Parts: sequence; C-alpha cells; structure tokens
Amino acid sequence: MREVLDFDAYLGKMLNAYRPGTGDVLAFYEHRVGAICKDPKLMLMPWDDHLVHRGDGVFETMKFVDRKLYQLEAHLQRMKHSSKSIHLTPPCSWEEIGEIIVDVARAGGKDSGLIRVLLGRGPGGFGITAEECPLASLYVVCYDLHPKPESLYEKGATAFKTSIPAKQSYLATIKSIDYLPNVLMKREAQEKGYDYPFCFDRHGFLAEGATENVCIVDQGGKLVMPEFNNSLAGTTLMRVVDLIKNEISVVFRGISEDEILEAREVIVVGTSGDAIPVVRFKGKPILNVKPGPIQKRMRELIQKDIRENGLEI
Repeated sequence: MREVLDFDAYLGKMLNAYRPGTGDVLAFYEHRVGAICKDPKLMLMPWDDHLVHRGDGVFETMKFVDRKLYQLEAHLQRMKHSSKSIHLTPPCSWEEIGEIIVDVARAGGKDSGLIRVLLGRGPGGFGITAEECPLASLYVVCYDLHPKPESLYEKGATAFKTSIPAKQSYLATIKSIDYLPNVLMKREAQEKGYDYPFCFDRHGFLAEGATENVCIVDQGGKLVMPEFNNSLAGTTLMRVVDLIKNEISVVFRGISEDEILEAREVIVVGTSGDAIPVVRFKGKPILNVKPGPIQKRMRELIQKDIRENGLEI
C-alpha cells in the first residue's frame, strides 16, 4: 500500500514535487484566497473544480508590452459573452476582474508578459451538474512573453490543412477551456513539420488555426476573412480590421483551399504574434513566397496601437 501522509508531510512533498514551466510564472491570483502570490509552487488548482475535470469554464489570454496592457476591455467583453453562453456567473464583478488583471500584471514585475484569466464553475464535487459548485472560480496568472523570432516575419511561416475538423458553431464561438481539438491540431502540425494548422468546416471553408485567426489578401486585393460561424472572433483580428479598414477593402465570407493557394497573402493573426505571414500552404508557394505589404502594415498598426492605446500598468 502507498504511504499515507499527514497534512504537514503531504504539503512538504507537494511543494517539492517536480513542476516544469514554473520559471515563466511571474505572479498569480486565486479568488478563494483573495490575494496575489509570486511563488509558482503554490499555483495549485482544486481537483474537484469542474473547470478541471469537466472542462466547464472559459478563459482569455492578453498581453502587455512595455507596460502597456492591450485590449483589456475587448477581452473582458468576449469573456462575458463566453461565460453567459455557458450560464456561468463570475464570483465578483467584471470591473473587479479587470482590476485584478491589472494588479497581477503589475505584481509580475516585468515590462512585457502574458495574462491568462480562467473562470470556472468552481470546486464542489466530481459530478457534472452545476449545483455541486456553490461559487465560481477565478484564476489569473501573469507569465513570461516569448516573442516570435524576427526571422519568422522576414521569411514567413508554413501551414497545412489539418485532419481535425472545425468545431461545431455553438462551441467555436465560445472561448471555453476545452481546447482538445486545438491541441490535436497543433500536435499534427508539429508531426508533419508545419508551423500552423488550418481547420475547415464541413462545407470545405477555412475556419481558423489552433490558437489564431487566419485571413487572406485575395487576387483582387481585398482583405478576406472567414465569417465567425465555426471560429472564434479574435480580439486582435477585429481590432486590426478596424485599424486598416480605411486602407483596404475588408470582406467576411467563406474561403476555400484553392483561394488560399491563389491568394496574394495569407496572414495568421493572434495575441502573441500580432500578424504573421504564411508563405507556403501544404508545401505549395503563396505568390512569390515572401511576406507581403498588408501583413507588414497590419503588424505595424497593431504595434502602434499597443503603444498609443494600451492601458498603462
């Protein structure tokens, strides 16, 4: 029989257990405790939180660069939508959640980083009904930002059509913590030697990447992106569309595989990488296999927007 330990002995072993990745953790907050901590050994989550064993929760990830937190309100608005969609009420006001996010970012003590916010059904049992959980859980963590290498923007990335289908529409439009399809997409990309996987819906139209949105510049010079039927409306994508709409025609419609290969540019847009050029799809070249002017302009606009409109922390 395995050793049975008392409180002190178990706590000691738990705090000394192997924990990969803790070197990136800068600060974190759990609402049950109501305070910020900077020791990653104590960043623990209750096993009986339905967030853990049922995937019953939602999340957001945002970044700050040079002490400017980007798109806090946009992320909170999307989280409100996601939580309402699964009938989840946070344990405090949305205004307080925003304040906590800023406090955790400041406590991290670095000029740049990422913030992950997790809102779950809460601890209470190992069943499936929400009645087990008297109070929702809230976890906020600040961790290191590892920027994409500049060579990726200079040479461009590769992408392919993943075998994992796009999520059903009612799930795709919620940023839930159930990212198993996304995990499998990324795994397949790594196994096949591509940078980014693109998933498609049952009609053969482009949906999204594993953690990014995808758009193209078509042969007519229009910026085209999928309608958000089987994909999540990205905060970075929607912001950059607003920033660039006076410079280029913007269209939301279905995009086929052939259109990707025929495009002037293919661009991956997301929180951590801003706007990344894709120069090969399924091993085939996109135009001249070089990053294009629209991708460069989109990245420039995002970086300028962070500097000018990011929330000072």
